[in-house]
Amino acid sequence: MAIRIRDLRFTSRDDAEGWALAAARALGIPRAAVRGVTLVRRSLDARTRPPRWVVTVDAEVEGEDAVLEAARHPNVARAPAPPAPFAIGRRRGDVQPVVIGAGPAGLFAVMTFLEAGVVPRVVERGHPVERRSRDVARFFRGGAFDPESNIQFGEGGAGTFSDGKLYTRRRDADLELVLRRFVEFGAPSEILTDGRPHIGTDRLRDVLRNLRATFHEAGVVLGFGERAERFEVSAGRLEELVLSDGSVLRPHATLLATGHSARDTFAELARAGVALEAKPFAIGVRVEHPQWCVDVARYGARRETRGAGLPPADYNLTAEAAGRGVYTFCMCPGGRILAATSEAGAVVTNGMSAHSRAAPRANSGVVVSLEASDFGGASDPLAGVAFQRRWEEAAFALGGGDYHAPAQRLVDFLAGRPSEDPLRSSYRPGVTPTALDGCLPGWVIEPLREGLRRFGAQMPGFVNDEAVLVGVETRTSSPIRIPRTGGGEALGTAGLFPAGEGAGYAGGITTAALDGVRAARHALAALGLA
Repeated sequence: MAIRIRDLRFTSRDDAEGWALAAARALGIPRAAVRGVTLVRRSLDARTRPPRWVVTVDAEVEGEDAVLEAARHPNVARAPAPPAPFAIGRRRGDVQPVVIGAGPAGLFAVMTFLEAGVVPRVVERGHPVERRSRDVARFFRGGAFDPESNIQFGEGGAGTFSDGKLYTRRRDADLELVLRRFVEFGAPSEILTDGRPHIGTDRLRDVLRNLRATFHEAGVVLGFGERAERFEVSAGRLEELVLSDGSVLRPHATLLATGHSARDTFAELARAGVALEAKPFAIGVRVEHPQWCVDVARYGARRETRGAGLPPADYNLTAEAAGRGVYTFCMCPGGRILAATSEAGAVVTNGMSAHSRAAPRANSGVVVSLEASDFGGASDPLAGVAFQRRWEEAAFALGGGDYHAPAQRLVDFLAGRPSEDPLRSSYRPGVTPTALDGCLPGWVIEPLREGLRRFGAQMPGFVNDEAVLVGVETRTSSPIRIPRTGGGEALGTAGLFPAGEGAGYAGGITTAALDGVRAARHALAALGLA
């Protein structure tokens, strides 16, 4: 074991000797008594000049128990033991649950089942990441849109085409388990120590291929190109699943992890009598800057002049405007804006970046918070879906009807005038200069304008002639929630275990993975296998 010391501050990114000296001071012991230090977490505080690295380390010391007992430092505690490596358990009977969806929640549910010796069957409407990547690339080049193979649907879920952010404010006992599983299957090891870890879309694909190979070896049936078309509920229990090819499954338990864009599945759940409720979400636009603008705003100068080790800068901004929360969302340094629709005749934006974050432009969602009452959710649990669709279709029309996205210079948007000359953006197939007022409700436009002005005051340089807004950002989170019992089952529908973003219980890769682990444990308990 070791002693963990948090919140040590350094100007250098890598300073093992400095870490050891600081650990000795925090513990009140000589430097010679520290046999070694291991980096646990490292994050950058860009608010200081120069920026400082905030470090957590585990120190191996002589007489650990006595040192720990004598320590009076508030940031000192015994280091916890790491989770055990992934291992497939001994097969337990003929029980076979079904996992619907191969995004983070579904994939981590499969791992949890396998560790318990239970081999599930997976139903995934999209395709393996290799084919999915080709389909998406073709669409970006102006090719046909595939409603079953796109940014939202396919192996890895929406997170496959993202920055691969793993940062969460949620403090969960299984957080380290999730991070370590990613590393075991091919993610870069620095996600274990980075304060704001990310994998990058390029490295996420390696993880998916490695997971798929392990699942195949374990006997998991991965049903790509299969859609759960009908849910047959009888006497308050899910009895059958009818797939898109007409085949029928009678699972012992069904873990539902569809992601937030499976609108046809939401409608089918409502038809089957599964309890649903409207959930608040947020809508807005993507803002894009040259990365050097963000670096200057955050570091006070271009990054290359600040010395080695600084990453491409990011930001996280919030404001209150017209009684609504306005905030940045899914900020992608050195990335690009994506065409992220899952339906024909609609434009949706999202952001992504590779592991290196080396692209010349940075982007972020800028969104306004909504309540269910804003879109009629009190009377119709699917009203949020209709609300999202309305504005996505408006963006499609405003962009020209060919999946070009409507776009506007930030300064033009604030001045209330349309943009007319060509705009520079990473979005593909391309952008159409216009006024974004045509693809968002007026009661969202006004707080969005005020929020952006306040962001400019918070972060000098945020508002400039290079900044471009691209519409629309509507898929911030699921517009529905599937209420659950204390045992993880859908309220009133035994045998159905909703999980992840689509069920309304997560907001990103890590929280979806955590919820998938938890949902699988609930299913195992219900099957008497916990």
